[in-house]
Amino acid sequence: MLSRRSGFAAVAFLGQAGGLVFAVVAALLVPAEGVAAADLGWGAASGVGTGLAMVFLYRGISRGNLSVVVPVSAVGGVALPVVAGVVFLGDRPGAVSWAGIAVVLPALWLVSQSRSDERGPVRAALVNGLIASVGIGVQYLALAQAGDGSGLWPVAAGRVAAVLAVAPMMWPSGRRPPPGRASLWPALNGGLAAAALVCYLLATREQLVVVAVVLSSLYPVVPVLLGVTALRERLSWPQAAGLAGAGAAVVLLTLASS
Repeated sequence: MLSRRSGFAAVAFLGQAGGLVFAVVAALLVPAEGVAAADLGWGAASGVGTGLAMVFLYRGISRGNLSVVVPVSAVGGVALPVVAGVVFLGDRPGAVSWAGIAVVLPALWLVSQSRSDERGPVRAALVNGLIASVGIGVQYLALAQAGDGSGLWPVAAGRVAAVLAVAPMMWPSGRRPPPGRASLWPALNGGLAAAALVCYLLATREQLVVVAVVLSSLYPVVPVLLGVTALRERLSWPQAAGLAGAGAAVVLLTLASS
């Protein structure tokens, strides 16, 4: 919402700064057996993906339809790690997991369908959402490579890298930060996002990367519902079917990992 009234890069920067504070505090509280340079490197790579993803995600939201750009951002975010997990990491999901995974991609595609006849905003949402999806895919895949003994320090390293990646994008004129206390909201949002990445990292240590990525990539359901209820964006029948499919995928993947 703030990215529509303020500079989207500034909103992304404040979010990553808030996430950095949360991640450092969390890392200090969680014991780490041993943090290798490679763990921090994977975390930093993940953070670069996060920073770029958030910039283009907020850019798309500021110029297009919320209920289009957010689901589109999840397509590459789930496809890249799933392919890499199966091809390079030796992940072998079971039949129920594959059923859930198979439901997700068409569900996300259906959610991305819009009734809007405005080609400009829809095109902007699609382009920015797809670019963001690549960053989200890098975020998930790189963070999953961090060692189990590294604690939460890969997440903290990622927030440092994200701040450095987003900072240069704030310099163009017109990308001002939210005024006054409003700047606290993106920082709080970034803290919640960092908490989500902590949960994701812990999940990859308990189950297949493929399953953790797919479950995490169901986040578009909440923004779509927000767009429909708060922003009065119309939900088409394909979008409704996609939301139902996303719910079915959650049930299948949860059963498979329990």
